[in-house]
Amino acid sequence: MAVGIRTHDLRKIYNSPPPFAAGAGGFIPGGMGRRLGKQPKPEIVALDGLSLDISQGEIFGLLGPNGAGKSTTVGILTTRVRPTSGQAWIGDHNVWKQQVAVKRLIGVVSQRPNLDFSLTAFEILAFHGAYFGLTPEERTRRAEALLDRFKLRDRAHQMVRGFSGGMMQRLSIARAMMHDPQVLFLDEPSAGLDPQTRLLLWEIIREYNSRGKTILLTTHNMEEADSLCRRLAIIDHGRIIALGTPRDLKASVPGGFLLRLRFGYHSPDLLQRLQNLAGVREVRATENHGADLYADRGGSLVPEIANLTAAANVELCDVHISEPSLENLFLHHTGRSLRE
Repeated sequence: MAVGIRTHDLRKIYNSPPPFAAGAGGFIPGGMGRRLGKQPKPEIVALDGLSLDISQGEIFGLLGPNGAGKSTTVGILTTRVRPTSGQAWIGDHNVWKQQVAVKRLIGVVSQRPNLDFSLTAFEILAFHGAYFGLTPEERTRRAEALLDRFKLRDRAHQMVRGFSGGMMQRLSIARAMMHDPQVLFLDEPSAGLDPQTRLLLWEIIREYNSRGKTILLTTHNMEEADSLCRRLAIIDHGRIIALGTPRDLKASVPGGFLLRLRFGYHSPDLLQRLQNLAGVREVRATENHGADLYADRGGSLVPEIANLTAAANVELCDVHISEPSLENLFLHHTGRSLRE
């Protein structure tokens, strides 16, 4: 039974008191005991009308910087966070009206491992299987197979408190797969992993997906999104700013190539001259006397840019060229780096 994911107009607003109010007793510091009136609670908009339609059997990525709303989206879809408004479904099940049915269909790997340090790796998997009604024989068979696949067999009967971060992450993903869920949620699955472990994880994710499983992963790793995802949504401030296949999204960047330039100073006249260079699609001024050029070509533009700036008596301090990428797409839509 393949299962998809849908959300419609999801909004999540967090309310929390301002930090200075904690323990202040309702008085202004130094205010001679003058009591504050009731202050409105601040509103932090984590999701602002997010609608997604993820097909059954698809690897779908949510790409965005920290604070974009990725983890909040996963929290809502896995019944851990109640939305302010909007709806969400796992298959035919409304997430907040049919939570028990939804939990049987999903496996969840949080951004940070949350393993029980008083148990061994094998016990963690076996106990998880017991929660979902697996027989002792089935629990043992699945646990041993997963420990083999995640290269943890030699640590199966050791307490996990002595595991490295990468080993804990592998075990967390194995635990999420233990009851063979139809939908797997991976929140920043490769964060902090060494390159070899990251490649192993990607291989396992592809294998699991090949069995018809739906996988939603959040990431700010462009290589991971490009390598794994059939489609992805780039989100920022709780809104989708781009949606499509990695190839189509990269192709939507004007010209494809991005040249990030930094000058001693620049003027509107210099930017206009840059815009008139052959192959330049778009020029945007940036902070610290910089400019972003979106163009059809990369390295061949550098001598022309250098000649133009020299003729204008402007110092060209730095040039960085990048080919079409998801990072460039994010820069084009937001004006800032995905890692900022």
